[in-house]
Amino acid sequence: MSSAPLAGLKVIDFTRVLAGPGCTKALRDLGADVIKIEPPSGDLGRAGVPHVGAMSLYYAQLNAGKRNVSLDLNWPEAREIVAELCSDADIIVENFRPGTLARFGFAYEDVIKFNPSVVYVSITGYGQTGPWRNRPAFAPTVHAESGLTHILEQHYAGSMSELRNDACSHADVYTGLQAVIAVLAALQHRSRTGEGQHVDVSMAATMLSVNERAGALLSGMDVNDEPYALSANESPIIELPDGRRLTIAGSPIFSPIFARYCSMMRRFDLLRDPRYASATLRRENLASLMSEVRSWVLTFTDLDQLQAQVSEVGLAIGVVRSIDGIASSEWAEDWGAIVEVDDREGGTLRMPGPPWRFSRSDLPAPGVPYFQGECNGEVLTELGRTAEQLEELRRQRVLLSRRNPVGAFD
Repeated sequence: MSSAPLAGLKVIDFTRVLAGPGCTKALRDLGADVIKIEPPSGDLGRAGVPHVGAMSLYYAQLNAGKRNVSLDLNWPEAREIVAELCSDADIIVENFRPGTLARFGFAYEDVIKFNPSVVYVSITGYGQTGPWRNRPAFAPTVHAESGLTHILEQHYAGSMSELRNDACSHADVYTGLQAVIAVLAALQHRSRTGEGQHVDVSMAATMLSVNERAGALLSGMDVNDEPYALSANESPIIELPDGRRLTIAGSPIFSPIFARYCSMMRRFDLLRDPRYASATLRRENLASLMSEVRSWVLTFTDLDQLQAQVSEVGLAIGVVRSIDGIASSEWAEDWGAIVEVDDREGGTLRMPGPPWRFSRSDLPAPGVPYFQGECNGEVLTELGRTAEQLEELRRQRVLLSRRNPVGAFD
């Protein structure tokens, strides 16, 4: 038996693309046995580019290590198989629109009739109930609806000719992590009471909860003015003569941070400069203030020496790195931040590894990103199906499999 924290737990994964797969990937990396149920059309994430052979790197990052069963729930035989899989599941995760799985008999209310202790997690844009329950939700639209896009508009005002959506799908990623937290809490509840429950996770609610500016904004404060100016959001980026760039965590617009800048630079005269007497004035004269900071940074030829002086006042610097840059760093090597995953073409893919270390638990190896339906035989054999029955299910196209992200089924 594995010593991984979630070893022995069975997860049935009805999810696709990002928020749901992100949740179940974390559960798998913590040791759970995750069985992904994929519909005939396949997980849209498989179309994510680039590909190595027939495997999408996007899909591989989010699904490596999950066993894959693909079947058509329009067939009663397929529904019977899924019911068997769900009957002893500890956790079920889905991220369809409300009511989708109810059409096949796998809504929470259906499943608890034969598995009352299950922890059933539903991830949607706006929740299972309420006036927006049926609205489609993707990260850019949730960013817009939940205030993030508006904050970016204000932050980049005047510095971009055309505002674009953030390149990262924050709403999906954060919601997947919040769903993991909810799963662990529900499992703890079950360990005390024996009761399972339905967990409703909203992307929009997640984006409000992770917005550190929300409290001030909801109180009617202008977070850009003294004394509410937040420091980290306007941390400066400075280019060095060799082309490298670094950031200092903390904006000199914010009064307590401005005092630290003056101390770190040994420029106490700036504290008396009328141009910088308030956050409003420092914002108005930010170009000249940052010129002073840049000039000071460029007096250093060694980043370690610069970091030492910045650290004296409780601030920090960070080099602006690419993903390849951080992956090749001595920190990444020491942490084991990058793992190798089978690319299904005889080679390996480099992927982010788990973000945890446990003093008394081991984590499973990264695992294989399976093709659609690749584990049909293995999983159904565990359910007691014979080779003849499997062949008949394939012939009827109840069970499906394909290697390519698009095209005919194998």
